[in-house]
Amino acid sequence: MSISRRSVILSALAGTATAGLASTAMAAPAPAPAASPPGDVVGKITVGYQGWFACIGDGAPINSWWHYSSNASQPPSPSNTTLVSWPDMGDFTRGYQTAYQNLGNGAPATLFSSWDQQTVDTHFRWMRDNGCDSAALQRFNPYGGEGPTRDGMAQKVRQSAEAYGRKFYIMYDVTNWTSMQSQIKDDWTTKMKAHTASAAYARQNGKPVVCVWGFGFSDPGRPFAPAPCKDVVDWFKAQGCYVIGGVPTHWRTGTEDSRPGFLDVYHSFDMISPWMVGRISDVAGADRFLRDLNTPDLADCAAHGIDYQPCVIPGDLQSGHRAHGDLMWRQFYNLVGIGVQGFYISMFDEFNEGNQIAKTAETAASVPAGSGIRALDEDGTACSSDYYLRLTADGGRMLKGQLALTAVRPTVPYPGGGPAPTGDLALRRPATASGQTQVYGPANAVDGDPATYWESVNNAFPQWIQIDLGAARSVQRVVLTLPPNPAWARRVQTLSVQGSVNGTDFTTLAGSEGRTFDPATGNTATVTFPAATARYVRVHFTANTGWPAGQLSGFSVYGTPA
Repeated sequence: MSISRRSVILSALAGTATAGLASTAMAAPAPAPAASPPGDVVGKITVGYQGWFACIGDGAPINSWWHYSSNASQPPSPSNTTLVSWPDMGDFTRGYQTAYQNLGNGAPATLFSSWDQQTVDTHFRWMRDNGCDSAALQRFNPYGGEGPTRDGMAQKVRQSAEAYGRKFYIMYDVTNWTSMQSQIKDDWTTKMKAHTASAAYARQNGKPVVCVWGFGFSDPGRPFAPAPCKDVVDWFKAQGCYVIGGVPTHWRTGTEDSRPGFLDVYHSFDMISPWMVGRISDVAGADRFLRDLNTPDLADCAAHGIDYQPCVIPGDLQSGHRAHGDLMWRQFYNLVGIGVQGFYISMFDEFNEGNQIAKTAETAASVPAGSGIRALDEDGTACSSDYYLRLTADGGRMLKGQLALTAVRPTVPYPGGGPAPTGDLALRRPATASGQTQVYGPANAVDGDPATYWESVNNAFPQWIQIDLGAARSVQRVVLTLPPNPAWARRVQTLSVQGSVNGTDFTTLAGSEGRTFDPATGNTATVTFPAATARYVRVHFTANTGWPAGQLSGFSVYGTPA
């Protein structure tokens, strides 16, 4: 199985974020002149389309749980999975039973197969309805066992693109493709070139579009030297193609994720699209990239007559990067402001990395029980399953001048306001405390990791820990935990729960009482109380039979009763 692009994420690239830009306006440089007029990729929204999910019994030649299971001969389960996000299955006519527990709503935990034409049709209908102009079909080395399935997926994508008025093109990924230099040419000539006869095949400047992703990356999966890479680019251009390069983030400087000595290769492309997944995780990171990478990248491309198509990412849902759309919108705003030539959305259906825009489970009711997979409301904001599709549509409108440049996200997460939040409102929210012991700070109680914990100053009761929910919310329940480890012996902590709308004036939501934490029952204490409005929720400790301090590994706040 081809490795995921997750393998090239370099955590060191995250860097130190700069302060955010003004919330409503940005002094942007004048847009750079485009090298090419609008076509099927210039001035358009392109989405990366994996199309690589299969299930045993779906009829695909690969006959496995392709890209769903670590052991693809067995159905996915919490211990045998490659998924980090769960799709919304409501629009599919067929699903395949997994080994996960039922969904939170009791329905069977089923998954789609990309091999089903109805799946691809549904995806391309979503693209049509949400302004996604072109789909870049990922094509890894087709000369192994995956080849027949990948060949079939190209035909299925062509059929759906034709049916729903979308464009598509082939995007070769050279990861682990040892004989790439010769085989990529043979594959294009004998198989993929035939698809350019379709009216749905993307063309730019009158030429069929092809993308090659992976040249110049400084990792073992793409060890190619500059000469064979430039030979491939020149060959495709000699075939009359418009060639896009999916290049490293630091292509221009030849540092960090880019090998040195590749600048001539990069400058030989007609369009450059630097990789972004895993590089940023918040708005400040997007602003830093605008300053340090996007703006000088665009200037370099303009100086060499190259079109510039930066990646836009929704963010890793499982890691809590999305901020209910604010991260994605900031990228749209920043990049339209400097006049880029198009967007590449990473990705449409990448449920393996959690950066998909396709319809995704809205709440825990649509996620397998006990799986730990986060739904779109993971930060307490209700988001419709199609929210990131709708957000992409509005970003495309801004790119095309149909919507004025605005830093204020115009897309509502849930039309009509949506249901009351059901997820943990405190997860990864700002946490403060009266004090802490050593490295056991308050953020440990809201990081989602049951093994990390907050501990107050010892022998100094009373003590407290407090969460800022970000906005006034209706709250009715607090769940408190200690590490689920027998070493944390049974103890009783005497505590109360308080709430405030301004962070100064607190009222008691649940009075002081001894709460038992017992490893035999998960070291968990649940405190319920009548619905109250609070932005700040505080737990106030006065005693602990197990240690002379307040202690919590988990501090969750909910707007719903148990």
